[in-house]
Amino acid sequence: MTHPISRRRAIGLGLLGVGSLGLGVAGVASSGLRSGPSAANASGGAPATSWSEPTVLASSGGVLTFDLTVSEATVDVAGTSARMLAYNGTVPGPTLHVRPGDTLRVHLVNRLDQPTNLHTHGLVVSARGNGDNPFVSVEPGESFDYEISLPDDHPHGVFWYHPHRHGFVADQVFGGLYGAIVVDEEEWSQRPPRVVVVSDVTLAGGAVASVSDAERLQGRVGDVVLTNGLAAPPLAVPSGGTERLLIVNACVSRYLDLGGLAMTVRGLDSGSFVPPRTVDRLVLAPGNRADVLVEGPDRPVALVARAYDRGAGGMGMMGAVEQESDATILTLVPDAGAGPTAAAAPAKSPPRDLRNGDIDHARTLTFTMGMGGGMRFLIDGRPFDPDRVDQTVDIGTVEEWTLANATMMGHPFHLHIWPMQLVDHNGVDVRDVVDVPAGRSVRVRIAFDRFPGRTVYHCHILDHEDLGMMGVIEAS
Repeated sequence: MTHPISRRRAIGLGLLGVGSLGLGVAGVASSGLRSGPSAANASGGAPATSWSEPTVLASSGGVLTFDLTVSEATVDVAGTSARMLAYNGTVPGPTLHVRPGDTLRVHLVNRLDQPTNLHTHGLVVSARGNGDNPFVSVEPGESFDYEISLPDDHPHGVFWYHPHRHGFVADQVFGGLYGAIVVDEEEWSQRPPRVVVVSDVTLAGGAVASVSDAERLQGRVGDVVLTNGLAAPPLAVPSGGTERLLIVNACVSRYLDLGGLAMTVRGLDSGSFVPPRTVDRLVLAPGNRADVLVEGPDRPVALVARAYDRGAGGMGMMGAVEQESDATILTLVPDAGAGPTAAAAPAKSPPRDLRNGDIDHARTLTFTMGMGGGMRFLIDGRPFDPDRVDQTVDIGTVEEWTLANATMMGHPFHLHIWPMQLVDHNGVDVRDVVDVPAGRSVRVRIAFDRFPGRTVYHCHILDHEDLGMMGVIEAS
């Protein structure tokens, strides 16, 4: 069942009118947008003069083995030097390029003064032991060896990694800890796709600014929008040529309402549209990713993230939760000397369609807010407790979950390990982050087909996760 909300608050992600595409349920209204200043420099910081991407670490012989050091570092970001958190001294961290069936062996070294860990967001892998285990805590000065094995049938797509140590996640991601993962079977030695890691941050006094309690409650939004650590960088492309962009929304809370040019969407999160769709608007909630093709223009054209209305704080304590202004993600600049990127065909077959089959169990998860030592964010009336199992599921079953949002602000829902398929959607639409708009509900189906063990589900507005909107699921 879908609960109505006002047209202004209709911030669900889905088909956003003709030629538009979003990530959730249908019905967003264009009145949810507000115009901002000229987007050319609205992202803050000095606009970049050239394009740059993270270093690529590629697997060899079925294995990718590397050290990943977490530390504070002085980095060049948005045209200035700032003290941020970094993986291997860079923001973003290196891009990991792997194939289905590969194994990631990561030696994580913690040089921070607080605990951390590592989450490979969206990968369909085990959460047990030294796999993608959110309950691991790597203490200051310690290290941990992860071994994460991708199954042979792992879906192609763009994924990402970031810390997941509860209570520290939002600060560490906002501080600069994130990087892309790309799973495919392509050769990148010539004309690789463009990796576009979008994040935001607020800088003050040459360092990452602290945030207020009100910002945590609303979900912090940075003053500066970064693309691979740069502000509004130019991307040289041949006029009329094709450019492939792998976009990661690595922001703590910011929705990316992308527009300004036509995009052919080939894949979203860990699923694909078949066939690809051409849109002029695409909304990515925090944690979402997209594989898109754009055509090189005959004049400079900006890909812009418009300001996005994601609801109100609720309970009479906060005002509307709105982003500060529009921001340029990148500008396509025609250049006859630039070569187009390779664009292999999308995945050969769509994911399994669960919508018309039988289900073994149905359950409802409800997102609420409450008081208790300050404002708390809850699922089914309870804050996160790592020692409590909230949902128990059986391996080999298919379940239908109704995600109900009883608050006045949107909550993008992320389930680790097992992708979710939207029920009320045309076509097979599989995600690992599904936006649940304020006052609405969304139905998803999940095949718990493998990987017994314990992991988590949570709101991917990471401040809300840290403030309690997370639960534990155990499969056996």
